[in-house]
Amino acid sequence: MKLTAIGILKWNGDNTPILLGMATDVSNFGYFQRGAVREGILFIARTIAQRTQPGLRQSVKTEGYLCHVHVRDSGIAGVVVGDEEYPTTASFAIITKVLDEFLATSGDSWKNVDADTHTAEAMLEPSLAKYQDHTQADKLSKIQKDLDETKIILHQTIDSVLRRGEKLDALVDKSNDLSLASQMFYKSARKTNSCCRFM
Repeated sequence: MKLTAIGILKWNGDNTPILLGMATDVSNFGYFQRGAVREGILFIARTIAQRTQPGLRQSVKTEGYLCHVHVRDSGIAGVVVGDEEYPTTASFAIITKVLDEFLATSGDSWKNVDADTHTAEAMLEPSLAKYQDHTQADKLSKIQKDLDETKIILHQTIDSVLRRGEKLDALVDKSNDLSLASQMFYKSARKTNSCCRFM
């Protein structure tokens, strides 16, 4: 499960969207391939953002990766590229969080941008690192992960109780044996003592 890129673009109608920032993690590609991969990600992000109407979301699969795009009604677009295993809900949650953070810091200044800039990259790089773990973005995934951990602990507890229960059963069996032995001892002691009575 890998998050490869997070980007913010200005939707520009039928024209090519304007890049406001893109953070990529292409460390799993060969050194000489990384530049081409970055260019390919930017091309796919621009193409899909251009073909997504404001107010809509879209996911497109390409060569083992999913590109998720959300263009807001205001015209700002968020893009997340991850492998097929990276959850879609987490991807769209990342887009929402990143766009909200960007708009909170930059306001409406992005609306006046007419050429590619890298103003959002300082904010996107830490987000890319943080959201490699999809549970940081998606609350439902985090809850599911916590439940799975609790389930594992519960299974371990049940197993230990069962093992302890097996030991208890052995003790109970021994105590039953002990009871029979003590009853027999009591009876034999009573017989032995009965011959020695002086009354």
